Amino acid sequence: MSDPLLALDGLHVSYGNTPILRDVDLAIDEGETVGIMGRNGVGKTTLMKSIIGLLAPDEGTVRYRGDDVTALTADRRARLGMGYIPQGRDVFPDLTVAQNIQMGLSISEHKSEKLVDDVYEYFPRLDERRTQKAGTMSGGEQQMLAIGRALAGNPDLLLLDEPSEGIQPSIVQDITDDIASINEEFGVTVLFVEQNLQVIRRLSERCYVVDGGKIEAELDATDLEDADAVADYLAV
Repeated sequence: MSDPLLALDGLHVSYGNTPILRDVDLAIDEGETVGIMGRNGVGKTTLMKSIIGLLAPDEGTVRYRGDDVTALTADRRARLGMGYIPQGRDVFPDLTVAQNIQMGLSISEHKSEKLVDDVYEYFPRLDERRTQKAGTMSGGEQQMLAIGRALAGNPDLLLLDEPSEGIQPSIVQDITDDIASINEEFGVTVLFVEQNLQVIRRLSERCYVVDGGKIEAELDATDLEDADAVADYLAV
């Protein structure tokens, strides 16, 4: 049996003397789309930062394609194939759309302008606005740009922290469809944090529930069909 694409084993993470994550185990297989949910302040963003390497664990390991990457920096993990879109998108506001996407391309160890062409083909709105500064775009457009920038880095794993946050409801469905298509058409594995019930149910093949810095439950496809049960987990 092949190794999972991503595996966490016994992960403990603290801010100073305050423990945030406690004994977290999870595994993501190649090609999956997996959600992480839970109420505010339970450690979801800390978990994502620990996976990409922005936070160092006190204990435990992070494995990527079977290799221990716990000691690697975030930029090195990105070059191995992890793409990260933080909460709030974090585009470069004073750079144009084209410059933002070129920043993403610089991450890839196998740089190709075809990656940029693929992004513009996939997001025609970004193609139309290549010369526009990212800071002048709407929240939904900035999210498209953040996803496009990550895709230009040619990731195998896409980590998204609350992709629907701050986006008007009429655009959330478009962003959700884009993420699903990236998984289906490009074969990119997706791990995402989300509190929007509809996004969770639309995207997740399965979902981990975080509470108090621990994985409290894992929901499969059948569990996710019960909207009331999923909503209860968001209010733990």
